[in-house]
Amino acid sequence: MRYIIIGAGAVGGAIGGRLAGAGHEVVLVARGAHHAALRDGGLRLKVPDGEYTYRLQAVTGPGELGELRADDVLVLAVKTQDTVTALGTWGPAPVSGGGTAAERLPLFCAQNGVEGQRLALRVFRHVYGVCVWLPSTFVEPGVVSAGGAPLTGMLHLGRHPHGTDATARLVAADLEKSHFEAPVVPDVARWQYAKLLSNLGNALEAVAGPIADDAAMNLFRRVRAEGETVLDAAGIAYASAEEQKAVRGRKVDLVPLDGAPRGGGSSWQSLSRGTGTIEADYLNGEIALLGRLHGVPTPLNDLLQQLANTFARERRAPGAMPVGELTRLADEAAGTAAD
Repeated sequence: MRYIIIGAGAVGGAIGGRLAGAGHEVVLVARGAHHAALRDGGLRLKVPDGEYTYRLQAVTGPGELGELRADDVLVLAVKTQDTVTALGTWGPAPVSGGGTAAERLPLFCAQNGVEGQRLALRVFRHVYGVCVWLPSTFVEPGVVSAGGAPLTGMLHLGRHPHGTDATARLVAADLEKSHFEAPVVPDVARWQYAKLLSNLGNALEAVAGPIADDAAMNLFRRVRAEGETVLDAAGIAYASAEEQKAVRGRKVDLVPLDGAPRGGGSSWQSLSRGTGTIEADYLNGEIALLGRLHGVPTPLNDLLQQLANTFARERRAPGAMPVGELTRLADEAAGTAAD
């Protein structure tokens, strides 16, 4: 199989680089300065076992590949806010032997949150969810670092909305030869909703910096508890913290890498790169949406969604708001909701 990584940033670049390092054929899809760097100098992947440069085919869209192959696997790793554009670009792409990518090829959604795969299922017939547990960083064009050890990451795979099949097992086998653990599960959404609860801290990191002290941790616990209340009210199952710990153990411990910044997660990185957009609408915003649907107030997630979008729109530096100020705003929002 050939892997086409649509969005070769932190997650996509780490997956693509590790697959290439294991001998698999990989195409990287990127745009702007990142595409130029990948095209001209290759993908530089920094991992605990060294730094590697992979000179892979880098494209901006399907037109540069001609007809796609019947054995292509599409890995969608763009931020959720870029999903609709990517689906519109890749869905109609012709496949050798007839038909389009949307009709014939498998699409694996390696994204935070749960909305990307729902959007994908409107376009693609064969959609797979991926619960991404992969600490990685992309802040410099052409360079991706992934500090997980002894494994680079853990990627639960399954069909969306549920089930497993031979394609998921084939892709999992390739990933497991490429420094990942890739359990194939019939209920991948249950793992993704558990990851969503962890990702509710992404906006907090982006606005107030890494969650590194008691004040930030206490605020994150409140934000997560609000998310758990909403998921419970909606009747949505999610893997418990104990189950996640039992499965992951010490398989993906984050270790420092020389010359590789790790200031925060994906939302923090979006602000660092000054992209002008952020994924908060599909993380904290997912909790806000479910809260409105099921009559549960979500003042803390509403606040973080609003602040993260403001920071992105105004291109503010990540971590610019003191955590004390953010806590004050959270207390006010919670008090207003209670009234």
